[in-house]
Amino acid sequence: MKIVFFELEGWERPYLEKLLPPGHDVEYLTQRISTADAAKLAECQILSTFIFSQVNAEILRLAPALKLVTTRSTGYDHIDCPAAKDKGIQVANVPEYGSNTVAEHTFALLLALSRKVIQAYTRTRSGAFETSGLRGFDLRGKLLGVVGTGNIGLHFIRMATSFGMRVIAYDPFPRKVIADVLNFEYVPFDTLLAQSDIISLHCPAQKDNQHLVRAETISRMKRGVVLLNTSRGALVNTHDLLAGLESGHIASAGLDVLEGERFINEDVQLLKDADRAQLLATIETHKLLARENVIVTPHNAFNSTEAVQRILNVTAENISAFITSGRPANPVG
Repeated sequence: MKIVFFELEGWERPYLEKLLPPGHDVEYLTQRISTADAAKLAECQILSTFIFSQVNAEILRLAPALKLVTTRSTGYDHIDCPAAKDKGIQVANVPEYGSNTVAEHTFALLLALSRKVIQAYTRTRSGAFETSGLRGFDLRGKLLGVVGTGNIGLHFIRMATSFGMRVIAYDPFPRKVIADVLNFEYVPFDTLLAQSDIISLHCPAQKDNQHLVRAETISRMKRGVVLLNTSRGALVNTHDLLAGLESGHIASAGLDVLEGERFINEDVQLLKDADRAQLLATIETHKLLARENVIVTPHNAFNSTEAVQRILNVTAENISAFITSGRPANPVG
């Protein structure tokens, strides 16, 4: 079969070569997928991408032989699944590879915000050893609100309780037995917004929760709340987040994902193709980057050596299972 990988780092090719079944035509590419790759897609039967490649209807049209798209991520909102289904193309993901990895990164953002680590580091690097303006706050005793109690959310809760934090959570599918074990309480979403000192998002991006954090929900949050998002940028309205930070309603934010993040370094393409909302979100993202009370990392929460190796292992399992049985090991939808 013809297999094409996009968005690979150099070391990943030899790693994958040891995992994939022999006897297939495999192409390993470093770039994001685009319509310029039409010749490579024409005979592609199995396609593997990461989150920055948009596998939309146009890309699928350019791949008439395509049978499987396997993303090297848990989220798959960058794939047009309805269009794939219409064409009989299966979609697979990596449902579990780094729950603890992402949770650890989220907690690193929280610790950096609570003790103003970035500001302190920048100041001392300049040679100034004084503490004015660097007073932080204790995590012990603070009320943490976690939106989404999948594996990542639960790992984050476990870390938080070990710091002496109190935890409430919202999830449309509560896991009450685990709540008893980890000592947290499920509450309605409105209650979580109103009571939490810190809110952390750990839910997938779906049509019904796009802009979960927006002006209306921000207005119901406690003044001075800290917001964390290591899930998907589409959960947060960038314009409204910026307004909340400027007014002081949101004290600080730690973000590993941003709305429209794939456009940030593609200004020429953005001006040609993006709609006004995407352009506005990108411009306002640059304003977020300049704020001292915001820490932004480049969608890096997943990025540990162990987690990336697990991603490749599961991706190879998806491909091998599909070749053997016609169905990937981890289908979605």
